[in-house]
Amino acid sequence: MEKRTNRPPRPLTERRQFFDSENRPVPNRRPAPREQEGRSEEGRFEGSRAEGGRFEGSRSDKPRYPHRPAQDRSIDMIFGLRPILEALNAGRTLDKIFLLRGTKNSMTQDITALAKTANIPVSMVPVEKLDGITRKNHQGAVAYVSPIEYMPLDSILAGLYEEGKTPLLLVLDRITDVRNFGSIARNAECMGVHAIVVPSRGAAQVNGDALKTSAGALNLIPVCREPNLKDTLTFLRESGVQVVACTEKSDASLEAETVDLTGPLAVLMGSEEDGISPEYLRLADHKLRIPMAGQISSLNVSVASGIMLYEVLRQRLVKK
Repeated sequence: MEKRTNRPPRPLTERRQFFDSENRPVPNRRPAPREQEGRSEEGRFEGSRAEGGRFEGSRSDKPRYPHRPAQDRSIDMIFGLRPILEALNAGRTLDKIFLLRGTKNSMTQDITALAKTANIPVSMVPVEKLDGITRKNHQGAVAYVSPIEYMPLDSILAGLYEEGKTPLLLVLDRITDVRNFGSIARNAECMGVHAIVVPSRGAAQVNGDALKTSAGALNLIPVCREPNLKDTLTFLRESGVQVVACTEKSDASLEAETVDLTGPLAVLMGSEEDGISPEYLRLADHKLRIPMAGQISSLNVSVASGIMLYEVLRQRLVKK
C-alpha cells in the first residue's frame, strides 16, 4: 500500500478542465489584468471602489454613518431649536425634547419654559445621545411628536361628574414598555375606563408600536400626562375617587370581594420590575392582590390590568 508521504505533490492551484461542444479540451486562460480590474464602461461598474466603500458609478454624495441606527419611522421627529420652539408656540403636542448639554441661549430658555408649562419632559443630553437617535443633522435639538393629544385630568373628572357617570380611571406607575402600554390601553378601552393617567417622566413613549398594539384604543381613550403622580393621587382622593392598588404584597385577595369597586375608582398599576412605588402605595385606599395557583408569582402587567379591570366591570354589571 502506497504511503501518503510517497504520493507526488499536488499543484498548489488546481484548475478545472473545461470542454467545448465537440468534447475538445479548452485551454485554461488566466484573465487579463484589465479584465480583473474592471469591465467595460457600457452599463457595467468599475472594479475599483471609490472612497467610502462605494462604486465609482454611484452618484450619491451623501456621507454614510454606519455607526448610527436607522430612524424609527413610527416616530415623528422635529430637528433644530427654532422648529421645536415654533411647534411649542403653535400648541403642537410633543412627547419628549432632547437638547444638547451645555447649550444656553434665549431659545433653549424659551423651549424649557414652554415645555414646563405643557408638562413636556426636557432632557439635556450629550451629542452621542442625539447621534444615536437619528442620522439627520439635528443641530443639537430633537423632539418626539406625540401621535395623540394629552388631556387634562381635572377637566375629564369634572366632565364625568357633570354627566352623572361613575369615574373609572387607570393610573400607571413607570410602565415603560411600549407594547405593554398598548396592550393596557386596549384592555382599558374594552373594560370601560374613562382615562389613563401616566407620569410625564418614566412612562412609555406613545408611538406607532403603541398605537398598533392598542388596536386603535389610544385614539379612543383619553390619556392624561401628569408631572407628579403623588399630587395626582392626592387630588383624586380629595375629589371622591377611591384609589385601589394592585400589588402582590397585599394580604387582601381580589376574589374575596372585600372592596367595593362600583363607586368612583382609580386602579393603580406598577411596573413589572419594581411594582408600585412605596410613596404611592401609602396613598392607596385599598391594596389587592390577584390570586394565583402556579409557581410563578407575578403576571405581565398588561394581563394583570385586564384581570383587575374585569373585576371592576363585573361588580358594576352585577350591581345594575
